Amino acid sequence: MRHGDGVAQQALDALLKAGADKASCGVSTSVVTELNVDRAQIDLLRSTMNVNLNLVAIKEQKKGSMSLNSLEPSAIDQAVEDTLGMAAVSEPDPAFDIAEAQEPARFESGSQEPDHDGMYDRVKEFLDTVAVRYPTIMLRQAYLSFSRRNWSFVNSNGVQYRTEQGVYQFTALFSGREGDEVSSFNYTGFSMRDLEQKLLDRGSLEIMLRQTTEQVRTRPVKGKFMGDMIIAPDCLGAFLGFLTYPLTDRPLISGTSLYKESLGEAIAGSELTLHSRPVSPEIADGYFVTGDGYAAENSTIIDRGVLKTYLLSLYGAKKTGLERAKNNGGAYVVEPGATPLEEAIRGVDKGVLLVRFSGGSPSANGDFSGVAKNSYYIEDGQIAYPIRETMVSGNFAEAFRNLKVVSKERVDYGRAILPWVVVPGITISGR
Repeated sequence: MRHGDGVAQQALDALLKAGADKASCGVSTSVVTELNVDRAQIDLLRSTMNVNLNLVAIKEQKKGSMSLNSLEPSAIDQAVEDTLGMAAVSEPDPAFDIAEAQEPARFESGSQEPDHDGMYDRVKEFLDTVAVRYPTIMLRQAYLSFSRRNWSFVNSNGVQYRTEQGVYQFTALFSGREGDEVSSFNYTGFSMRDLEQKLLDRGSLEIMLRQTTEQVRTRPVKGKFMGDMIIAPDCLGAFLGFLTYPLTDRPLISGTSLYKESLGEAIAGSELTLHSRPVSPEIADGYFVTGDGYAAENSTIIDRGVLKTYLLSLYGAKKTGLERAKNNGGAYVVEPGATPLEEAIRGVDKGVLLVRFSGGSPSANGDFSGVAKNSYYIEDGQIAYPIRETMVSGNFAEAFRNLKVVSKERVDYGRAILPWVVVPGITISGR
């Protein structure tokens, strides 16, 4: 494999020689070692290699971009020609730009090489423990992988960054079975820097396995009512996506964002503080450089309910006249609340514990609707039973503005750290 630094610089030089006024190049190479589990048996150990070259050229305020999965000189020459060709036929936009000059830097995290024996031992330990502790679980598929990712980025303003990251990732898909009755499938996953802890002690894996054994026999909620919804950590990431998407380029540039002109204003309950921490030691699977070519920094998006920053790229900032974000978002960390989860449940008169949400993206005004999967009905402050055929709907913006509780407990997924949250005003529809 050709070295990424040299290829990136050569491709940048070729873009400038071909006539680009400004240009940037990124080269990523990764080797993924994966230990697969199929039907509760260790099945396969394999390694795959991936390369990607991304080219951006700006000429006369017109932009072209291209990605390819080859570092061969002939392929790069053709991609350079195609990138300039795309720029020539695009619409001019003064907001097209590249990152200004910064000090060259190199960033490193994680291990250099996978621990093959450790991977096998942890997966074998996981399978043996699940077989004894959760005999009704059918483990459909799982894998433990190690990724070594190298990324080189240069642009014509003199930016030079190199990142080297090693991270383990585990994912499992499973269901419960008793006789002829089978639960809905469930899944979870997490990232980690090392293999020091048992897999069952990480993320929400043990919680989800236990809940799945409880969900073999489910009942539909009776009738339709408005109540509280406790969003579990495995589901909260999706709802934070609903909350943060209006803070990004497209909705803010188009003027359709729910949160336009909302900086410094409350958009969530005062219990909620949301950070994006891609370079924090507490995040195993973060990033060091933004897509625009800036060194990433940690940021606070929402502070006790108040919106502190948008998530605008360089282009979005120039189009809107607002400040560019310090990072690309993600790597979310929600500050813990003061209320234990058990107490939060006791505070719900009637509602659901939402563990998995199956539905489309919200409408422009924030309305959402979907099916509550692997979830529970709550009545009189107690979890009553696991549910099926139950719809939940509401407006996510209103729900977060009226957010009541953030739990004291959190789950560390390696790529995010999330609690349980209680939001009111949700329509719950059964049979």
